[in-house]
Amino acid sequence: MSEIESPDALQARHRKEQRDLVARITQKKKSATKKTRKGVNDECDRLEQELKERHAREASAHNEGAPETPTGELEVEDARDQEPPQTNGNDLAVDSLSISTTPNEPQPDHQGPKKKQNRAKARLARRAAEQDALAAQAAEEAANLPDQRELERIQMKDLFEKHGLQEKEIRADGHCLYVAVADQMETNGLGLKPRIQPTFNGETQALPPYKAVRHAAADFISQNSDDFVPFMEEPLDAYIQKIRETGEWGGHMELMALAKTYRVKINVLHADGRVDRIEPEEGSSSEDEKVIWLGYYKHNFGLGEHYNSLRKTP
Repeated sequence: MSEIESPDALQARHRKEQRDLVARITQKKKSATKKTRKGVNDECDRLEQELKERHAREASAHNEGAPETPTGELEVEDARDQEPPQTNGNDLAVDSLSISTTPNEPQPDHQGPKKKQNRAKARLARRAAEQDALAAQAAEEAANLPDQRELERIQMKDLFEKHGLQEKEIRADGHCLYVAVADQMETNGLGLKPRIQPTFNGETQALPPYKAVRHAAADFISQNSDDFVPFMEEPLDAYIQKIRETGEWGGHMELMALAKTYRVKINVLHADGRVDRIEPEEGSSSEDEKVIWLGYYKHNFGLGEHYNSLRKTP
């Protein structure tokens, strides 16, 4: 016969599993990117719900399997609390203990169910208090972390001075990479002249600058799909449609496509001082090559990853 887990052991195991899940969820959310964040959040919600439901089932099963005080003892205790039996004339007084333990005449036990219900409520209250304590602890730990946004902003300002740059802030709306590239192309007098002329509804048309950049990236990726498909997590057509027609964020693949189609070198400055240098062609290093600068932010904007345009200081 398997050993029954004690209430204290059950609660201790539940607390440990809750702490382990909090740590696991925290790690998942820290490592999530802008493209995986929704899926990670959904997975974390599912894990929390599954753990909560399993704990509830185990607590319920434990309650049902817990040994109860024998009926006779409970009824004896109740009988002692009752009024002494009355006698009439020569009638023999019936012993209360005998009545209480007679199987054919069970006495109503109002205390048993009430006590069991109270114990269940107490366990639920303790578990809720433990969960609240864990949430408070996590909030306190988060409050004690350094202000990543302010730290990133200070580091970027120092790097602007080092590289002779000034920042043109771009609205954080999902189009930031394309708006920043368009701003750089226009500010540096490079013009929006991609190798592949962007098309819209099958025709070459004038588009808003950021839209032209989106279509230029989409057309280059579409016509050079062998270089990009291995890095995609969805079909090519769906990926291209997102670039052209939605506010989907752009990333490294789009920067590679734009560097090649516009024949410019794209430098992406990070707060840790790193500069990603995306060449228009492999091995190109001409002193006369055209260069544009973007600033990459990870913490400063509500939608997550963000790009600003970095102009040369006059």
